[in-house]
Amino acid sequence: FLQFIQGYVGNWGWTIVLLTITVKLILYPLSYKGMVSMQKLKDLAPKIKDIQTKYKDDKQKQSSHMMELYKKHGANPMGGCLPLVMQIPVFFAIYRVLLNAIELKGAEWIFWIHDLAEMDPYFVLPILMGVSMFLQQKITPNTMQDETQKKIFQFLPVIFTFFFLWFPAGLTLYWFINNLFTISQQFYINKLFEKRKLVEVEEKKLAKK
Repeated sequence: FLQFIQGYVGNWGWTIVLLTITVKLILYPLSYKGMVSMQKLKDLAPKIKDIQTKYKDDKQKQSSHMMELYKKHGANPMGGCLPLVMQIPVFFAIYRVLLNAIELKGAEWIFWIHDLAEMDPYFVLPILMGVSMFLQQKITPNTMQDETQKKIFQFLPVIFTFFFLWFPAGLTLYWFINNLFTISQQFYINKLFEKRKLVEVEEKKLAKK
C-alpha cells in the first residue's frame, strides 16, 4: 500500500503522512467507540468513587452498584480498552514496515530530513512527537483511579521522546502524524460531549419550570 501511494505521490515522506491518515480514517469507528466510552467513564468517576468509598468493606455490593451505574448510563469499563487493543496489531505492523523498509534509505522528505531511514539530525520530529503526545494526554479523559499510575502515565511523553531520538525519521513522522490525527478526533468528541452536557442542563432547567 505504501508503494502504491508512493507511485502517485513520488515522495516517501508524504506517502507516510497519507498512509497514516488513511489508516486512522479506516479505524475511526473503533477509535470513536473507545473515546466515547472513556468520556462516559470520566463523567461517572465521582459516582464511582462514592460507591467505592461507601462499600469499601463489601466488594460484592460495590461491584453490584457499579454494574448498575454502568448499565444506567450505557458505559462499559472495557469499552475504552478493547477498540484501542484491536488497533495495536495494525500500528505494530506499520511500525515494523517503516523500521525495515529499505525503500526509505536515502529518501528525502522536506527541509532538513534527507534520509527517512536515519534519525532526525536535529531531533525536531522526536520533540514534536513528544509535544503532540503530551497534548493528546491533556485532552484525553483519564479514567485511572490510582495516583501512582497517573504519575507514571504523565511521564510517558518524556520516555517516548527519549526513545524516538534515535528512531528512523520515517517512523517518527508516522507516530507524530498519528498523534496529531488522534488529537483532532479527541477534540471533536470532547466538543460533542460539551454540547450534550449543555443540552442536558437546559432540559433540566426547563423541567424544573
